[in-house]
Amino acid sequence: MKILVAGVGNVLRGDDGFGVSVAQKLLETNHYGSEVTIFEAGIAGIALVQELMSGYDLLIIADTMHRGGAPGTIYVIEPEVPELEEKVSYDLHQSLADAHYSDPAKVLILAKALDVLPPRVFMIGCEPAGYDELGADLSPHVKRAVAVALEKIESLIKSSAHQADYAP
Repeated sequence: MKILVAGVGNVLRGDDGFGVSVAQKLLETNHYGSEVTIFEAGIAGIALVQELMSGYDLLIIADTMHRGGAPGTIYVIEPEVPELEEKVSYDLHQSLADAHYSDPAKVLILAKALDVLPPRVFMIGCEPAGYDELGADLSPHVKRAVAVALEKIESLIKSSAHQADYAP
C-alpha cells in the first residue's frame, strides 16, 4: 500500500503553517519505509496534484481547518470529493489552474478530475488561533496540536496497512 502524507499551509502566516510543521516532524522521524511518502506541499496545490500522479492508495492531508472549535482542536475527516462537472464556472477553472492555490478542497477536485485521487482520503485539520501576523510562529495551542496530529496520522497509517494485509 502506497501512502502519501501531505502538509499544507504557509509557514509565514502563524498557525497556517500547521500542516507543514506536521510534515517536517514526520520527516525528522520517518520510520515508515518506502510505503509512506511525506510531502511538504506548502501553498503549491498543483505540486500536490503532481505528486499524486505517482499513484497512491491513501492520501492524508494535514492543514488548518475552521470548524468553530477551540484553537488547537484536531479534526479527522474523510471528505467527499465532488465530481468536476463540464459546465464549471470560469473562476473555478482559473483557481484550479493556479499553481499556488492551496485550498485542499479544490486540489482534491482537480486530482479527482485527473483520475489521480487515491481511493481513500483523510484530512487532519487543526483549528487555528489565528494567522494575521506575518512571520509569526505557531500559537501555543496549535504547537501542542502537532503532536496529537502525529498520533492521528500514525493511527491512520497503521489501520490502513492492517486493512491492506487482510484485503483479498
